[in-house]
Amino acid sequence: MITDSKIAKQIIAKRVAKEMKDGQLVNLGVGLPTMVANYISEDIHVLLQSENGMIGMGETPSEGNEDKDIVNAGGQCVTVLPNGCFFDSSLSFALIRGGHVDVTVLGALEVDKHGNLANWIIPGKKVPGMGGAMDLVTGAKKVIVAMQHTGKGNPKILNQCTLPLTAKAVVNMIVTELCLFEVTENGLILKEIQKDTTIDEIKSLTEADFIIAENLKIMDEQ
Repeated sequence: MITDSKIAKQIIAKRVAKEMKDGQLVNLGVGLPTMVANYISEDIHVLLQSENGMIGMGETPSEGNEDKDIVNAGGQCVTVLPNGCFFDSSLSFALIRGGHVDVTVLGALEVDKHGNLANWIIPGKKVPGMGGAMDLVTGAKKVIVAMQHTGKGNPKILNQCTLPLTAKAVVNMIVTELCLFEVTENGLILKEIQKDTTIDEIKSLTEADFIIAENLKIMDEQ
């Protein structure tokens, strides 16, 4: 088990970045997903969108070079590429709800083997609201959950979500620091495994049942 949260997030972001393809319009959720922008290959040209009204986000700004007027939907400082543009929320959500977003990458509190997603509230705790998550996961062509495998030592990949859902049966892929799952009609399929872990460890940290792919690959080598 990788105990260093910073290293775990880097592993996840690097692997998710490899899912990006030329010409895609991609939305990166707040937190860990924003790190994906730092690892997209220079040979791959994607347009990164933020639901507060921006297309053309670049890498995370280095410390001391943040511009407080250029932020993503979560209020985090970001950079804008030379061809970037800004627009109002109505156009931003028209892109999302109109099915124009190719990939959305989000974090999660829980996700289950049915592709159900819970990522916005823990009952009894104050939160700013749903944000654009519900629109994104129902409007995007592909939904990738990027999250650490457990939370406070407890499994986050479950047989059935227990928290209020963001949406039902929307998740296509789950990427953690330990492995990559594909979500199918037959349940979760373990497609890739991190080189420093084992199938037994993944089983011990995953509540959900899963199928092991016949051509199971090493995540770092993809």
